[in-house]
Amino acid sequence: MKARLVVFPIRGRNWCFSRSIESSQSEAQSSNTPSTLKDLWKKISSKSSHDSPAANIEVVVDFASDKMNKAWTSLEKAPAGSLKNRIHGLGLTLLSRVKPSEIFLKSISKEVTRVDITYPSSLNGQLVRRRLRHIASRGAIIHKKYLYGSATLLPLTSFFMVLPLPNIPFFWVLFRTYSHWRALQGSENLLRLVTNSSHQQKSDKGTTDKSTNVKDDPQRTNNCISPPWVLLPSEDLQKLIQSGESNDGLSESTVSDICQRFNLNTMDVIKYKHSL
Repeated sequence: MKARLVVFPIRGRNWCFSRSIESSQSEAQSSNTPSTLKDLWKKISSKSSHDSPAANIEVVVDFASDKMNKAWTSLEKAPAGSLKNRIHGLGLTLLSRVKPSEIFLKSISKEVTRVDITYPSSLNGQLVRRRLRHIASRGAIIHKKYLYGSATLLPLTSFFMVLPLPNIPFFWVLFRTYSHWRALQGSENLLRLVTNSSHQQKSDKGTTDKSTNVKDDPQRTNNCISPPWVLLPSEDLQKLIQSGESNDGLSESTVSDICQRFNLNTMDVIKYKHSL
């Protein structure tokens, strides 16, 4: 599966890394997720899933994630002033602290086998790819550490189940454990995709500079030895950035225009402007 990544400076040394939203992909993924325990059991007990224990774990995690998303939606629809509405407000506050790089890495699922990297035409393509490798390698280290830390806290927060109130600490730590696991998987997959392998180096020998300044070629895409990444310099993105540049980085209106043009999540992109 192909994913479109958009990379651009948003404020000083802060760069934005985001993946274009693909509604058809999210709908297909949700349709493949079991909706009931009965469907879950049928899927993990099938012959194809039985041959792969890792696939069964993925199905269970996706099932739990789907249930968490539905529970979150019910909190969002709760009447104003109710306990569920207050819990939803607390959840929004906690979610606002999640780093945008984590959200980006989580979007690089294991199904992604190729990335089309769109970036301003004024930037060097190899620099853009190095920045992607850096965020992937750094993310693999950070999210592995926090995954272990969050998993360690799960048994401790489960003791709050005895209280008559909703066990918010447990569900938050459970979500963070799941989030770090997905981000770790995304980091490792992205690092594999944007790192040169031996056969990729042979295919790019003598044409490295040209590959950073050409648009997607169908013949290159269909070539079995073509790299799983394609660099796509964009004049449109460059013009949008030039029109909105200031001492404080890109304006919110410019960020909104970029998100609309390249189908990005505006709130996630704006987080990069204020990230450290």
